[in-house]
Amino acid sequence: MTTPLENRLSEIVAPVTEAEGFELVRLRVTGSRNKTLQVMAERPDGTMTAEDCAKLSRAISPALEADDPIDDPYTLEVSSPGIDRPLTRLKDYERWEGFEAKIELTQAVENQKRYKGTLAGVEGEDVLFDIEGEEETAVIPFALIASGKLLLTDDLVTESLRRAKAAGNAPDNAEANDNGIDDAGGSAPEKE
Repeated sequence: MTTPLENRLSEIVAPVTEAEGFELVRLRVTGSRNKTLQVMAERPDGTMTAEDCAKLSRAISPALEADDPIDDPYTLEVSSPGIDRPLTRLKDYERWEGFEAKIELTQAVENQKRYKGTLAGVEGEDVLFDIEGEEETAVIPFALIASGKLLLTDDLVTESLRRAKAAGNAPDNAEANDNGIDDAGGSAPEKE
């Protein structure tokens, strides 16, 4: 659930984000005395580089300074959703169909609010979810989902690297292998 301050900040940040060619994934204010405004964004193709984060930060700062919606001092933090990203929009559930995720509902269904399973796409305004240990695919109204997050798996790392390479945002020598390690010798990069 978002706070009134986060709603107000979204009204300021979302248009700037879109004007710069990005999509706002999530906006969150954390901390009490030392506040941090976390802006999570990505390009329409799902990628986000460190340079993109810096560009977006430079664009958002003047809009926030002009409106000055946060009374206390704060730090602006712009980032990508990362590999094990939060699922905040209906299209996220469709885009990452076939990958493992955790979801939490706003209210209990059959005495349970948290579920783990595999995303099975969307149907209208509903998320299709293959819940671990269940036979049938669950149909969950998107409006009932409080939060969702992809689970970090080797398949997810491999797919994230493949998508980054396809968008031209991965090193030329990076090739994900079966254990999520790139051929350059390090871990497959997390988008920033």
